[in-house]
Amino acid sequence: MTMKRTRLLCLTVLLLVPAFLASAQTAVPLPGASAAPVLTLRQAVDAALEHNPSQKLAAAGLREAQAGVHLSRSGLLPQISLSEGLTRGDDAVFAFGAKLRQQVFGSADFSLPSLNHPAPISDFATTLGGRWTVFDGWSTQLQIKRANLLHRSAESSASRTAQEVIFRTVAAYEAVLIATRQAEVARHASETARALHDLAKQRVAAGLAVDSDELSAQVNLAQRQQELIRAEGSVQSAWAELEAAVGTPLPMGPPSVGPLREQSFAVAGVDAEVAVALAQRPDLDSLARQSAAQQTAVRAARSEFSPRVDTFGSWAADRHSFGGAGGSNWMAGAELRVDLLPLQKRAQLEEQKARLMRLEASGEAARSTVRVEVSRAYFAQRSAAKSMEVARDAMAQAAGSERILRNRYDAGLVTLTEVLRAEDAGRQSQSSYWQSVYDNTLSYAALRLATGTLTADEVKNLQ
Repeated sequence: MTMKRTRLLCLTVLLLVPAFLASAQTAVPLPGASAAPVLTLRQAVDAALEHNPSQKLAAAGLREAQAGVHLSRSGLLPQISLSEGLTRGDDAVFAFGAKLRQQVFGSADFSLPSLNHPAPISDFATTLGGRWTVFDGWSTQLQIKRANLLHRSAESSASRTAQEVIFRTVAAYEAVLIATRQAEVARHASETARALHDLAKQRVAAGLAVDSDELSAQVNLAQRQQELIRAEGSVQSAWAELEAAVGTPLPMGPPSVGPLREQSFAVAGVDAEVAVALAQRPDLDSLARQSAAQQTAVRAARSEFSPRVDTFGSWAADRHSFGGAGGSNWMAGAELRVDLLPLQKRAQLEEQKARLMRLEASGEAARSTVRVEVSRAYFAQRSAAKSMEVARDAMAQAAGSERILRNRYDAGLVTLTEVLRAEDAGRQSQSSYWQSVYDNTLSYAALRLATGTLTADEVKNLQ
């Protein structure tokens, strides 16, 4: 009987073990596999560069500038037109000319009655004409140069817009990270408060503490639970802001982002960072190209005082009916025009000079502003890095103090009030530490934005 039971047990084990191993292999993910979708900072930035409305506006401006280049080049080409017209009437001059153009004029048409009171006549006229500017004082070439400079200015402006979109996305992404960390701190504080409440309740029941300890622990637990609720709400709000920065819904949710981590960044001296900004800021380059384009506009306005030479030509066919026979003729010629009283052109030249002065002043003001922005961002980043080091040490000290007071409270050497005070100090130190980590990363991104070097490839150094 015992032998049969043993065999039955072995058979059961042999049947269940493979099924258990198969289920274990299915449940455990392979190394490197992701159990949930992950949204990296680079992915968020790439999505923002594709979907953010600011990027679409910049693309529209760039397309408009490109159209301006094509429009300016059209001035080098002749203007050619084809027209078809129908005219009918008994005007003496019209009837006389129409018959001549249709080549149907006869000797009977010289009679005075026919000349003075002609019968109504129809004239179907097909005209092919063209006009081409041979010389305009190089105005067209200067307009082409100006359009190319404005197109390059639009490219630089679009590059700056992309950097601003990247920074807003980085700020929103990091806001999700800090909100998630703060929620973790609040959750840990809530769990600690519950443990303290249970401990105080046990000590009161054992006669080792007074009822006020349990009440204080209960109030502390309620406060920590409220803080946890607010922290979890902040995570959802930060995620909504990230979706707004990206410009498209992100269905994976806040758990898809990685944890906030402490990082250190290599930063050059403030003078070196300012020099980089003055050399690489796309908005400064855009202003410089606008100024160069305006200088070209001033030269184009001066060229309007030069003589203008145009050529023209036309071929026309006139018929009595649309499909009937008729006559044809052509004309060609050249025209020289000189403005003897160019008052309007002088006013336009002064207007272009005033615009140039305004752009040059804007460029100087922009360079001064950039120097201030870079200096402010540099010292803010340095301060954030040092604050992070101080916050890290303070968090370690607060954790040690809280641990010591918990042990002393267990031994009945201190009151619960002191333990709660230490717990609150530890929670605040953790919150301050993670805030400093967030400030350190975001201030570095702000410095890179101020220097004009914040690109999609640069964000890999932020995560």
